[in-house]
Amino acid sequence: MSSLELRASLSLASLFALRMLGLFLILPVFAVHAQEFSGGGSQALIGVALGIYGLTPGLAAGPFGNGFDHYGRKRIIVIGLLVFALGSFVAAGPRTSPW
Repeated sequence: MSSLELRASLSLASLFALRMLGLFLILPVFAVHAQEFSGGGSQALIGVALGIYGLTPGLAAGPFGNGFDHYGRKRIIVIGLLVFALGSFVAAGPRTSPW
């Protein structure tokens, strides 16, 4: 591989690794922490919450794949990263709930 291909491969691999790191950091403590929220005592709802986290990329693959074809890869990757960053900031925000 050329140096450009190697750099692109390492960049994408690090993005996926960070995503998996985030999931594996939350798994051990999520069930314990979820008990503080309404419905957190239900193991089924905890499983659904973690399942949605894994299902979302699968559901987004189709529209993002079409976007790759229509708008180009770089633009869609940047949009996806911005959506990911926004979601991360919302998730890291205050724990107060309007309900």
